[in-house]
Amino acid sequence: MDSTYKKLLEIFHHLRKEKKEKFNRVLPFGDNFVDRTEKAEFLGFGKGTTVYDNVVVLGDVKVGENTWIGPNVVLDGSGGLEIGSSCSISAGVQIYSHDSVNWALSGGKDKYGYSKTSINDNCYIGPNVIIEKGISIGKGCIIGANSFVNQDIPDNSKAYGSPVKISRIEKI
Repeated sequence: MDSTYKKLLEIFHHLRKEKKEKFNRVLPFGDNFVDRTEKAEFLGFGKGTTVYDNVVVLGDVKVGENTWIGPNVVLDGSGGLEIGSSCSISAGVQIYSHDSVNWALSGGKDKYGYSKTSINDNCYIGPNVIIEKGISIGKGCIIGANSFVNQDIPDNSKAYGSPVKISRIEKI
């Protein structure tokens, strides 16, 4: 076994053990090496925001302060994506600002579709939510797990289902 590989495994095992003891969690390989706050800073996201190493970030993505972006998330900013401050983006969420529907149906003759997507401040996006391109989610919203968001969501709403259904909430 190559000595560099051995050293890398030794470091990985040390970091994995440290995370297990300190936080009682076992993470994918890269997440043991990457500081989530540093990655967010590198991406130009707001102060206090964290993003897991395995998050896919494409195009123009802007994120406010103190937002948590969980593991296995896709942030597609091809058409522009803005996420506000104090949001929680749960594991497995996919947020799109483009699609290839017309391109595929035309046999590659038409262009991809692009449209800005936005999530305002103080929103909770549940696990495995998919948000279609061009959607705007208002301030103070809750989007339930496994929802497909294909319409705009007004401020202070709870939305859930596939396709999403909206109900207003008085106070979070």
